[in-house]
Amino acid sequence: MLGGWQSDFATNLAKTGGTVSDLVAETISATLGEAKVDASEIESIHVGNAFGQLYNGQGHLGAMPASVVPELWGVPAMRHEAACASSSMATLMAMAEIEAGRYDCVLVLGVEQEKSVPGPEAAALQRAAAWVGEETEGVDFFWPFAFDRIADEYDTRFGIDDAHLRAIGELNLRNAKDNPNAQTRAWQLSSDSFGEDDHANPVVHGRLRRNDCTQITDGAVGVVLVSDRWLAEHGDRVPGGGSQIAGWGHATVGLGLEQKLERSAHEPYVMPHVRQAITDAMDRAGIDGTDDLDLIETHDCMTPSEYLAIDHFGITAPGESWKAIESGVLERDGSMPMNPSGGLIGGGHPVGATGARMLLDATKQVSGQAGGYQVDGARRAATLNIGGSTATTACFVVEARN
Repeated sequence: MLGGWQSDFATNLAKTGGTVSDLVAETISATLGEAKVDASEIESIHVGNAFGQLYNGQGHLGAMPASVVPELWGVPAMRHEAACASSSMATLMAMAEIEAGRYDCVLVLGVEQEKSVPGPEAAALQRAAAWVGEETEGVDFFWPFAFDRIADEYDTRFGIDDAHLRAIGELNLRNAKDNPNAQTRAWQLSSDSFGEDDHANPVVHGRLRRNDCTQITDGAVGVVLVSDRWLAEHGDRVPGGGSQIAGWGHATVGLGLEQKLERSAHEPYVMPHVRQAITDAMDRAGIDGTDDLDLIETHDCMTPSEYLAIDHFGITAPGESWKAIESGVLERDGSMPMNPSGGLIGGGHPVGATGARMLLDATKQVSGQAGGYQVDGARRAATLNIGGSTATTACFVVEARN
């Protein structure tokens, strides 16, 4: 990964008079600048976008880069949709092209405009990532409903204390204070914001309250991936060696949440396919487990998704994620920092851009460029990105190259 760029996730495009095309143009220009690559060197483009025309009427986003950057006219490009994992799928395709020898310098973009409609309408549009008509009927806020159901499943199998979910939200919102691109960095919060005060932290669905849930977000991220062949020919332009994707895992299962829970009823993990994606990435990276990682950027669209990630990564035994929360293991200065950037809850969640954002933050960390949220001595990081109720799961292991 030569480099990348993230937009300010606190920006509201509609309020600033911007459009998704403006966002794509800005992101490409800044990404190429950070990667020290000219537009003429880009050989292929992959765009991750989940909801496209549902929010603003604009589809066919694979053609948007050439529309706003004339130098990209004629460069092969395509859009990938896999709900919240869209830009992880774009990354996997970019990697496959490089590994196949088709191209050596590939641009990956993740982009989403979600704040173009009122909040309740935006939440309704996001039901498109579920099994529409089979599990969405009669539910106003489907994703809080779905992850509350996952928390209930943990409660049934192992027991769960809602205070541990509150603590995940608090940690990620606190970490976001040090991230200059985080959506919530300027929020004014108190201890009541993470408790059961119905005014400071109102109920959204079931046991989930406002600060258990990510925000509706506009944003984009770009990264440039190159082959060793390209580096040998063009010279290594990455200060300090930069980063590389050392391993990947990818699993896709059915859309329905209850399908997944029924299949895993007698398994040690609530979502065994998520565990498999993680272990596949670690195996491909040649590492034994989380003891070989320095940090994790994981999917916390709701606090139960991070609670699930803790034991699925093997930080604790299945059902014992609370131990890592209580012990401080997940803190930025803990033994296994999780979401030092603020994650989705603190950092923001422009759905189609989230996977690329995780990769960019992992790259910043292992190259010592994360600024105020840098994990000391980080050399290897993992990301876990899920689409829908874990229907599409991707995990990457990112390492420093030197």
